Amino acid sequence: MVHLDTRDEPTLQPAPPVEHQPATVGPAPIGTSPLTPHTDMPGNSGLACAVRPRILVIDDNLSVLALFNKILAGEDDENDAALEALETAVFGASEAAPPALPRFSVDLAQSGAAGRERVRQARQEGRPYAVAFVDMRMPGGWDGLKTIEALWQADPQLQVVICTAYSDHSWDAITTRLGRTDRLFFLRKPFEPIEVLQFAYALAEKWALQRERELRLNDLEQRVAERTHHLQAALLDREAYERELYHLATHDTLTGLPNRKQLDQHLLQAIERASCTGQRLAILFLDLDRFKYINDSLGHKAGDELLKMVAARLEAAVRKTDLIARLGGDEFVIAISHLAHMEDAGNVARAIRAALAQPFEVEGHELYVSASIGISVYPEDGEDCESLLKHADAAMYRAKSGTANGVQFFVREMSHQARERVDLESSLCHALQAGQFELHYQPRVALGSGAVVGLEALVRWHRPSFGLVPPNGFIPLAEETGLIVGLGEWVLRTACRQAREWHALGYPELSISVNVSARQFRQSDLPRTIRTVLTETGLAPHHLELELTESTIMERSETVSQALNEIKALGVRLALDDFGTGYSSLSYLKRFPFDVVKIDQSFIRDVTDDKDDASLTQAIINMARALRLRTVAEGVETEEQLGFLTASQCDEIQGYFFSRPLSADRMSALLHTGKRIPLQASTAR
Repeated sequence: MVHLDTRDEPTLQPAPPVEHQPATVGPAPIGTSPLTPHTDMPGNSGLACAVRPRILVIDDNLSVLALFNKILAGEDDENDAALEALETAVFGASEAAPPALPRFSVDLAQSGAAGRERVRQARQEGRPYAVAFVDMRMPGGWDGLKTIEALWQADPQLQVVICTAYSDHSWDAITTRLGRTDRLFFLRKPFEPIEVLQFAYALAEKWALQRERELRLNDLEQRVAERTHHLQAALLDREAYERELYHLATHDTLTGLPNRKQLDQHLLQAIERASCTGQRLAILFLDLDRFKYINDSLGHKAGDELLKMVAARLEAAVRKTDLIARLGGDEFVIAISHLAHMEDAGNVARAIRAALAQPFEVEGHELYVSASIGISVYPEDGEDCESLLKHADAAMYRAKSGTANGVQFFVREMSHQARERVDLESSLCHALQAGQFELHYQPRVALGSGAVVGLEALVRWHRPSFGLVPPNGFIPLAEETGLIVGLGEWVLRTACRQAREWHALGYPELSISVNVSARQFRQSDLPRTIRTVLTETGLAPHHLELELTESTIMERSETVSQALNEIKALGVRLALDDFGTGYSSLSYLKRFPFDVVKIDQSFIRDVTDDKDDASLTQAIINMARALRLRTVAEGVETEEQLGFLTASQCDEIQGYFFSRPLSADRMSALLHTGKRIPLQASTAR
């Protein structure tokens, strides 16, 4: 059967005589496109199928199309004599009739556009063509190369045989444009009918085999996917079963809390972490007061219900990182990790007592429950699980021997330290009102000029009967209690006012640096406070620099980011303090609008003796310079350190080599002397 597209019908042009050459096939393919399976393909392969392979012939000459149809479809034409004459003229005289080979379902098109439409429609119908014979020269429309490109857009799996008697395009030129592929072949005119049949038969067989292989491969992949799904489901079921078994082995069946086995595992890990970080670990041994009376009077069912309620309240009273275990009966153990201070364990105990103070509703009865709590602390009271539990248990019995609802540390001295902390907190509350704070200032020196260009304000506390208290003696407590907010505002206002006084004394370019804490970002409108202070003191914003540590940024990065952008908009400079001691320094430099990087003194201390510290310091300076940030080295104490930093192109230094922190009066005297770092000293190594 032949289907002829007659939308474009040019007259037949006789081809110029050319020397007959055998059919040629293109180079071996580099790679092929993925096959697209068709559901209507037969189960067996090739021309053994009951369905004839479909072939498309595209040529602008009707007579040539008729010849292809006669060869491929094997159907008689009404003008056999004329066709035979034309066949002789095109192919030459043939002494033997062509062999009887299988025939094909042939469609004909006179233009590339018509051929492209047939290929697209055939693929949509699920009956794609196996082969297309395409004439290279088709005047008045697309040439062969453009036609092939369009055909492959419609069906990427279509095999194409280029038919031409001319050499307009070399094979290299054709493959350069169309790509090297096993779907492109070349047949030179004039050719024998058997050559056309050989191409058609071989390519149709190849096409059918590829699709049969694709169908089998898809079937295999589907079976593998189904099998994999079943195996994964079985594995998930097994994992769920194993998790259930593990939970039963490590948890209390009544309350769902961890049992002694899970507690021991947790304590081993917690002790190991505490030994590495230097932090403390507290064990709270808790026993309900008069629980036996409740159990005996209301029954074990009511007692069990009460224990479950107590477990729920304990979980709500502590952090999720802490562990609560039930050892049995009415005994519970709470492991508190990451304690900075011993007395924090007492705070947790008080929070637990407060949680248990509210009445429990059990079977229509309103029950009031209290607990005696004993506390042991790692490493002071023991360095292993057994010792810590034993000492906490002993402390609990000591608390129980006194009044009910008591809390007892294993070591009495710890209670003394807790009282000292209370005294310190009380004194700190009154220190600001009593005017016990003062600021000292440490110079920042530019290495380019050797002159003082800025000062860092550092707070000191004159505590009555104790003398001068350094910042690490009270700043952490001020942070914890929230007193840092008021203290920080006082430091900011005092430092800005003092900077204005120095400007009036003839040092107009001197900047002032003030440290800012995380609590100030959380509990106050810091940008508004800074704006108010600058207005009150008359200090230009660019003369104020705020220093933040990485821990401050890490705590609430989004809140801090918004505040920093507002502060930056005021014109205030920002510095990242203690750089290199955290975990995400580079990301902070990229995310936040810093102007200055302060290199932590832990790197500077051994910079001339430790190659690692030297390399890290140099890397920080180079990185800051690449990000257009200034660098300040903290803790510079020797001429050798100064020489290294100068050679490394650090911008500024701060440390005892030039001056320790001084009171405002003594700093005024130092500025008056015009002290500088000698240039020869700054270049020494």
